[in-house]
Amino acid sequence: MTPVEFARALGLPGLIDLHTHFLPPRVMAKVRAQFDAAGPLIGRPWPLHYRDDDDVLVDVLRSFGVRRFTALPYAHRPGMAEFLNDWAAGFAERVPEAAVCGTFFPEPGAASYVASRTADSSHRVEVWKVHVQVGAFDVTDPLLDEAWGIVADAGTPVVLHAGSGPVATEHTGPAPVAALLARHPRLRLVIAHAGAPEYAEFLTLAESHPRVALDTTMAFTPFFEEMGGAYPGDLLPRLRDLGLAGRVHLGSDFPNIPYPYVVQLEALERLDLGEEWLRAVCWDSSAALLG
Repeated sequence: MTPVEFARALGLPGLIDLHTHFLPPRVMAKVRAQFDAAGPLIGRPWPLHYRDDDDVLVDVLRSFGVRRFTALPYAHRPGMAEFLNDWAAGFAERVPEAAVCGTFFPEPGAASYVASRTADSSHRVEVWKVHVQVGAFDVTDPLLDEAWGIVADAGTPVVLHAGSGPVATEHTGPAPVAALLARHPRLRLVIAHAGAPEYAEFLTLAESHPRVALDTTMAFTPFFEEMGGAYPGDLLPRLRDLGLAGRVHLGSDFPNIPYPYVVQLEALERLDLGEEWLRAVCWDSSAALLG
């Protein structure tokens, strides 16, 4: 089965992938070096299946029938976010399928550039990315509070890597996210990797906050389950309900994955949650989220 065949069998015009990565070349080279070296936040050998320049990788996604996707830059130090945001805006200009993406970091001025990127009618950010594991910060950092408020008011989705996989840090896990949502309950969060390995806790957060969703990135695949444990079977009925409610989104982590893209789709199909669920996850819910 190819990704195109997978989508066609569901009667879909293609796929929408809410969790792919495109970064400035020098930044991507450093990210790939971390995977190659099984760096401290990787935790195990991670042989990248896709490795090429942006034009080739975009064509690969097109060949898979992926009609919309993201760049999802993420800052890991002060002064980096706006450089990444400028690059991502330019990438979206060059690649019509790419959503305009942005990131922010706990630093003075974060609220200012988040407000500017939110108000920019020509390059308005459509999806934010925040990665607390790599960034080594708490989502409740006071330097972020005003920025979170702006994002919540705008209703722009934030793909948030806050789960403790693949390597836990002092800032990962559901507790800081629960505290963030207590402060900003209208945030439209998409919890990356279905919250792995704290699957139950993040599912419960999503169920109790109508603007919180999960993405499927790497979850349910043999590689991910060997690393962090299988998704608990008793959660599947609840995952099905959340997906049918429009709050589970296809994500893959392409191109930084150690297996062919179709492995993610096969893993979703093996859950046996039904074609209606698959259509919602792989197209309908993300189409609605991105407008």
